[in-house]
Amino acid sequence: MTHDTQNEAPLLRRKLSEQIALIVETCIECPQCSSQCAFLKEHGNPRQIASGWDPGRMESLTLPFLCNLCDLCGSVCPVNLNPGAMFLEMRREAAARGVSPRPEHRGMIAYERRGTSSRYSWYSLPEGCRTVFFPGCTFAGTRSDTTLALYERIRSDIPDLGIVLDCCTKPSHDLGRDGFFHAMFDEMKNWLTGQGVTSVMVVCPNCYKVFNHYGSPLTVTTVYGFLAEKGMTDPGRETLKTVTIHDPCVLRHEPKIQDAVRQLASLGHFRVEEMTHSKANTVCCGEGGTVGALSAKFPEAWQTIRREEARGLLILTSCAGCVGQLKKMTPTEHILDALFHPEAVTEGKRKVTGAPLTYVKRMLLKRHLRKAHPDHVTRERTFQAETGPVSSTASALMKLLVLGLVAAAIAGIHASGLLRHVEPETLRQAVASWGALAPMVYLLIYAVAPALFLPGMPLTLLGGVLFGPFWGVVYSITGATTGAGVAFLVSRYLARDWIKARLTGPRWQKLDEGVEKNGWKIVAFTRLVPLFPFNLLNYAFGLTSIRFLPYVLTSFICMLPVCIAFIVFSSSLLDLMKGKVSPALIIGILLIAAVSLIPVLVRWLRKKEVDELE
Repeated sequence: MTHDTQNEAPLLRRKLSEQIALIVETCIECPQCSSQCAFLKEHGNPRQIASGWDPGRMESLTLPFLCNLCDLCGSVCPVNLNPGAMFLEMRREAAARGVSPRPEHRGMIAYERRGTSSRYSWYSLPEGCRTVFFPGCTFAGTRSDTTLALYERIRSDIPDLGIVLDCCTKPSHDLGRDGFFHAMFDEMKNWLTGQGVTSVMVVCPNCYKVFNHYGSPLTVTTVYGFLAEKGMTDPGRETLKTVTIHDPCVLRHEPKIQDAVRQLASLGHFRVEEMTHSKANTVCCGEGGTVGALSAKFPEAWQTIRREEARGLLILTSCAGCVGQLKKMTPTEHILDALFHPEAVTEGKRKVTGAPLTYVKRMLLKRHLRKAHPDHVTRERTFQAETGPVSSTASALMKLLVLGLVAAAIAGIHASGLLRHVEPETLRQAVASWGALAPMVYLLIYAVAPALFLPGMPLTLLGGVLFGPFWGVVYSITGATTGAGVAFLVSRYLARDWIKARLTGPRWQKLDEGVEKNGWKIVAFTRLVPLFPFNLLNYAFGLTSIRFLPYVLTSFICMLPVCIAFIVFSSSLLDLMKGKVSPALIIGILLIAAVSLIPVLVRWLRKKEVDELE
């Protein structure tokens, strides 16, 4: 790995320097932590990582994002070190140097941004409100029915209870985006305290950790302690089922909350058997630290431990995120579902909302609260730390505006009659009069477009308009194949280390493994089934073991059907703008529909390869 940052890196942040020095001086390199953590087994014990960490190397800056930040290492450490704190500071260092968030984290960042936007946020405070109910993003979206039932249950004891639908921004916290996190969280905290709120009651363990660490002067409690104290049981119900409890890793040092969850399970008439890793020594569900965005094997290692220790018993947990992760391998349900929907949970019939419908559920929940609880003080959050106070609807309005302008332009051109005397053949004859220059310029632009990450679809459509259905296909497929080859060669011979440092994550790792095992078949498969961005895919294949010629030939053959379909379609666009529906347009639409079914067919025929790559 070559140095990807400055040759003379700036000094480390003070907190990170202190953490590294502490680990290097104190760690005795015993096997207590590394024997239980797949990440440490592969990359070395904390002292080895601290000693070899170099902020001038991209590999070092990305390494801490493979740690789940679950703090099991600290819990089992015989000399009371907390390596997780060092890894978090390393993440903050990476963010300060512009390396974080990684491209693979964009989905989580977008999820968080939506959660704090005016579209999904809602603050509702009755007069005299001192405590607010904070259900969190995932729980409110997946279990909006339980959220409402829980809110009404608590309000029966706290009539002036408010509710806040918002995000605590822990994803940014864990990704090292320290400035953004504090700006967003402090804005929320300051608004609440300014309204006289003194206490927050949370559902999500991650929200609890954030409010507990950063929420002062607000105090934070959980619904689990509240319900355990108030009692929630049906005296006539028999024991429903023997279950086990998964303690979220963010609550490993919160014995009162752990005991409250077990008390609630007993009150709900479930019999509890403990797993080997529980309470202070619990293991991560795999979701911690957003490691799954970069590596599949480390989350799977934690989930495998949970499946083996559960021994087939139903797992109950207080974290909606943990439920989603662990349910991939073993039956898992939320403790609150077990209380509010006990029969459905016992019979394995409890249905929760999955993405992307979770966003719809959150908006419907907000709509219900606005109508059913028109409280004394309400607000939607419009503050965004990176851009200042903006409306979350701005982006959607901009997209609608662009679509409207395009539609208006097409209608205006048609109404003005500007194309009345412009025939497709006349235009193509004019282009042909330029001789070899026109196709050469077109081919040159198309050849460099993939290497520069420019979209190829507009060029393909332009080829049909300018050169017609036959030569448009010839020039477009030649340009696309050449561009794919150029990116491949750049990746393999000119910028290999730079590209390798950026194409990380489980999908890219599995692509490399797939090529090693199946060769050109993986090239064909990924060209036909769009699992990866096209331009990035060209570079990624340059990092694999496939030879250049099989790569180019396979790319040419597998890109040809789509190229033909869109060229035939675009060759009739001038007629369409003039209000004519030509046979080429109909044929083009049918061809596009046909090639759109190719991924479905390939997935069906090669389901094993799809599962491996996804």
